[in-house]
Amino acid sequence: MTSLRAAPVTPVIPRSEALFADAQALLPGGVNSPVRAFRGVGGTPRFIARGNGAYMEDVDGHVYLDLVFSWGPLILGHAAPRVVQAITDAAQRGTSYGAPCELEVELARRVVATFPALEMVRFVNSGTEATMSALRLARAATGRSLIVKFDGCYHGHADALLAAAGSGVATLGLPDSPGVSPAVVADTLVVGYNDVEAVEQLFAARGDQIAAVIVEPVAGNMGVVPPVPGFLEALRALTTKHGALLIFDEVMTGWRAHAQGAQVRYGIAPDLTCLGKVIGGGLPAAAYGGRAEYMKQVAPAGKMYQAGTLAGNPLAMAAGIATLDELATPGLWARAERWAAEATRVLAASAAARGIPLTINRVGTMFTAFFTGDPVTDYVTAKRADRDRYARFFHQMLAEGVYLAPSAFEAAFTSVLHDEAALLLWRRAVDASLDRLGEG
Repeated sequence: MTSLRAAPVTPVIPRSEALFADAQALLPGGVNSPVRAFRGVGGTPRFIARGNGAYMEDVDGHVYLDLVFSWGPLILGHAAPRVVQAITDAAQRGTSYGAPCELEVELARRVVATFPALEMVRFVNSGTEATMSALRLARAATGRSLIVKFDGCYHGHADALLAAAGSGVATLGLPDSPGVSPAVVADTLVVGYNDVEAVEQLFAARGDQIAAVIVEPVAGNMGVVPPVPGFLEALRALTTKHGALLIFDEVMTGWRAHAQGAQVRYGIAPDLTCLGKVIGGGLPAAAYGGRAEYMKQVAPAGKMYQAGTLAGNPLAMAAGIATLDELATPGLWARAERWAAEATRVLAASAAARGIPLTINRVGTMFTAFFTGDPVTDYVTAKRADRDRYARFFHQMLAEGVYLAPSAFEAAFTSVLHDEAALLLWRRAVDASLDRLGEG
């Protein structure tokens, strides 16, 4: 594939506009996942023709420096040669078996070796399946019904988890989701992220009924919001004291917040962990896992039933193995984090020089720029940021050849292939975009 390089573009997108018109007659909203529709920023979504390295090209021939990377999975960049070769080799042997294969064992071995809190894992096809299954397991293990989640944390679109779910729900301004009955969410208790006192009060009142606390250890679906000191430690202490399970949803943060996930970055061992995105190297794959005493309760070892026809798909397993093996190269993950650190430093300095209020939250290789001068520590403060200003910034950056998340409530992601040339492009795009933003 010919290497791609981004440059300022003329915003003429006839093919994307035509495809979007056709798509809206065939697909709800013209997309297969809501945030892709650009509802949070306005305009027409770009239909992508191909990706290469740190860049992708739309069907109208415009090339963009990518900071979305399929919402996180592509930490090695688009069409990483080792991953593509692994998928090709696996496909030539068959795309699905419906039976065990060696690749499942090999990927499981790598995942368990990466996360100290994992002794066993079960592969599934999506983050939604992982969180849904982990909660079912927590209820089976404890014999309790209630779960605790946090306002603005998104754990997939399972009914019980769409209470105060952030992310795409927030982007579209939806009241969680129609179709979710009150009875389904009656066992879901919602408190504010980073609010230790509220969690303590909840456990004091109902601790003997709570099966689990599920949390994004670094929130990524209200924009990136890190835990305040003591928050995760309090969750660990409270769940242990009251006999509940602590579930870390690391679908986003696994291999992103840290090369071994947020649990290693913050030194907290959850009882169960949910993984996705990077684990499949860009193909549909996810997992949940934890201590063997819990995982042995999953069928067929135990009575907690969960299954999936395409779980452990050989193509996804091969892509995951290739991705994790590549990431094991010394210094490689740190390269993506260094680029993120420098990119956010450039953005903060440029905004400060122009008197534009901006708060940037970064953890590892993921960050969010909130157009507000105040700290962003939870969903309430995230929603106070200027979403209209973000929308204008998004389109200005797009015109300068940089593709950011089309939502103020999402993260930007870097890859190991972001280099000095990409940083120069980023710097130029940021300065030009903030100049125009200030004029507006």
